[in-house]
Amino acid sequence: MTVPPARRTPRRRTTLRWKIAALAAATALLVVAAVGVLVHLWTAQDIRGRGEARAFNAVYAAMDVYRRTGVLTDGAGLDPAGLPAALRDPDDAGRHTAYDARVEGNVGPSAWAAQRTGGPGSPVLAVQINLGPDHANLSRLDAAMAVASLLALAAATPLAVYGAGLLARRLGRVAETAARISAGDLDARSGPTRGDDEVADIAATVDRMADTLAQRLRTERRFTADVAHELRTPVGGLLAAADLLPPGETEDLLRARIRDLRALVEDLLEISRLDAGAEQPVHARVPLAAVVAEAVARTGVEAEVTDTADEGTAGAAESVETDPRRLERIIGNLVVNAHRHGGAPVHVTVGGGTVVVRDHGPGFPPDLLAHGPRRFHTGARERGTGHGLGLTIAFGQARVLGAELRLSNAPDGGAVATLRLPR
Repeated sequence: MTVPPARRTPRRRTTLRWKIAALAAATALLVVAAVGVLVHLWTAQDIRGRGEARAFNAVYAAMDVYRRTGVLTDGAGLDPAGLPAALRDPDDAGRHTAYDARVEGNVGPSAWAAQRTGGPGSPVLAVQINLGPDHANLSRLDAAMAVASLLALAAATPLAVYGAGLLARRLGRVAETAARISAGDLDARSGPTRGDDEVADIAATVDRMADTLAQRLRTERRFTADVAHELRTPVGGLLAAADLLPPGETEDLLRARIRDLRALVEDLLEISRLDAGAEQPVHARVPLAAVVAEAVARTGVEAEVTDTADEGTAGAAESVETDPRRLERIIGNLVVNAHRHGGAPVHVTVGGGTVVVRDHGPGFPPDLLAHGPRRFHTGARERGTGHGLGLTIAFGQARVLGAELRLSNAPDGGAVATLRLPR
């Protein structure tokens, strides 16, 4: 039974489902953008190449007509004003092409082809092919691809969310199982999961870990119970043998040590029964303050008991339905622990179904508050002051009663143990 750590403010987190969905959407968007850019560049290059080929063929036809008839046809011109500089003075009499990205009036980007009509210094016959309509088609193609990409993304995102949800639910099931095991439920298992992938491997690993841990704990509990049972007989024999010793200091010392050993054996037996789940409470309605006062008196140590019952119940002791023997056991262990490891005075406050035991010592160690009581670990520097089973038994009996036992430290110093009984 561990003590929950201090409650922290929960952080807002993005679930795995939305992370995977966002990653899938971003990947799809990146692929769409890359494909769109490649298609745009390829189409633009194709438009330019086809435009230059058309201009090349047009110059050939216009030059043939010009040389035979002297007439300019197919939009050809001699040394036109808009001719690109690269075509104004060809090096030879062959045909040359160039691309002009300028937009003037209704004429968009153009493909030019030019050829000299004769020898060096003769006019240059040129033809301009307007590629504006082709580039307008390219713009419409880009818009169509953008719309199609958005539609595909809108259809793919819900599918990605659904697929990520399936994976998140499987992982959540494994995480829930691991959390239950961490909380002490060693019978929790993930069981078989759909598919044969890494999630199934994780679930199987968690289940194997739980099986191994449960087996080790069962072995440990069985060993504790067997040792306690085996020690019970020799301890009884030691007590009988002590009666044969002559009265004196040696006999008193031996009896004290035998009593300590017998108390340890009884504690081990009680823990083994609690571990095995063999303890069942016997409920009865009892006055809470009276039971607590009786439990404190049985310890033989000094502690102030205060009943803070509401004024509405004045004159009638507050009663609760619980197992009085187990309640006395819890209170006794808490009070003895406060005297053994804390400091005087020890105050016990009763009221509202709650019992608070407070001392004025150094307080509970941080390790104890973080991880709860551990067997044979007292949290004290000196090992001779206890065997560390008192708080373990108190938590175990509280669990049997369905009560909540929490450990904390008071702001002004001292350890505080709060037992809240079920209503």
